[in-house]
Amino acid sequence: MIGCLLLFINNYDKDKLIRYCLLIASFIILFISIFDLIPTSFYHINKIYEFIPSLMILGIYVLLGGILVYLFDSFNKIDNRLYKIGIISLIMLIMHNIPEGIITFISSSKKFNFGLSIAILIAIHNIPEGIMISIPIYYGNGSKRKAIFYTFIAALSESLGAFLSMLFINSINDIIYGALLALTAGVMIYLSLFEYLKESKQYKKKMFNL
Repeated sequence: MIGCLLLFINNYDKDKLIRYCLLIASFIILFISIFDLIPTSFYHINKIYEFIPSLMILGIYVLLGGILVYLFDSFNKIDNRLYKIGIISLIMLIMHNIPEGIITFISSSKKFNFGLSIAILIAIHNIPEGIMISIPIYYGNGSKRKAIFYTFIAALSESLGAFLSMLFINSINDIIYGALLALTAGVMIYLSLFEYLKESKQYKKKMFNL
């Protein structure tokens, strides 16, 4: 929710703020996908399958994640592109935050201090995620209330992951967890390359009146 604070800062170049937020968001989700989600997903899948089958399963779910966003992008009826990016970001971060809630719950159950350190690290990296939702939705829709509410929904999904862990901790096996992470990575990579970067170029043109 701290990411929503940018909504209350006045006297700035709106187009420049949107462009830089989109660029930063694109870098963050690519970094998380490549260096966190995909390796962690492979680690869990590889516990069950050999190396090559694990790579194939990982690739299928990453590709499936990208296809899901493409289909959503193609069939949704939202005309405002910036607002649409905010909604897709909301869905993506809910998918991303649920596994984080699972990780935090399981880690805290085994060792509280370790779980607490993970919770603090996740909380810090969730701040730019709040920006990724609130800025596109606010400047695409014009409603601060809606931007804050949607960001709050994404924040709650972290707790939802912990709650699901508490209920189904024995049912969450490595293949389910790894597949969910790979699917999320595919969604995030597609969003970064084909939504955030593409839209940031449009705002670059506005800044330089091209």
